Amino acid sequence: MNINELIAIIKKKLYNNFDIEDILIEDKSYLHKNHSGNVKGKFHLKITLTSLELKKMNKLESNKKIYKTLDNELKKFIHSIQLLIT
Repeated sequence: MNINELIAIIKKKLYNNFDIEDILIEDKSYLHKNHSGNVKGKFHLKITLTSLELKKMNKLESNKKIYKTLDNELKKFIHSIQLLIT
């Protein structure tokens, strides 16, 4: 899967499962290019979500819900994820 396909899937899942005003997904894989444990085909993503629904939750609860929603993508295509909820 390429990064654009992955971003489209993530956006669709997040918009369908949460009340979200905006999503910005950045591919940060280049920052980890030479790190040990870096696996080809797995991406490092920074996801910035603007969502009053998620902002009202405590950080642990919102992160758990997002991780559950993206479970398949996390297992197959994402090495690490940075979440920022505004």
